[in-house]
Amino acid sequence: MHEYGIAHDIYATARRAAIEHNAAAIQTIHVEIGELSMINPEQVSFLFSVIIEDDPLFQDTVLQTVVVPPKTTCSCGYTGSEIYVCPSCGALPEVIKGREILVSHIEIDTKDGEEA
Repeated sequence: MHEYGIAHDIYATARRAAIEHNAAAIQTIHVEIGELSMINPEQVSFLFSVIIEDDPLFQDTVLQTVVVPPKTTCSCGYTGSEIYVCPSCGALPEVIKGREILVSHIEIDTKDGEEA
C-alpha cells in the first residue's frame, strides 16, 4: 500500500512548510499525481484525512488532487501521449510527464490572519 506513504509524505511536507511560514492553519494542499505513477488519488485522500485527524493545524484542510496525463517525446520529433510505441517511427518514446507525485502549492492562514 504505497498510498499510505504518499499520504504521510504530503502531510509531513505541508506541516513543515506551514511551520516554516508561521501558519495558524492549512487551508488547501494541491497535489499533482501522474497517471503513470500507479497511485490511487482517492486512497491517498482517504488516508490523508485519517493522518490529519488529530492535528489542529489541519482542522479544515482540503486535499485537492489532479491527475496528470502522460506526455512523451521521441528522438524523431514526436511529442504526444503515446507511451509504448512512437506513432511516427515505431521506437519507444521517452516519458517526460505523468509519473510524478508533486505537492504543487499549499494555501495557509498566517497567525496574523492573512492568507499566504
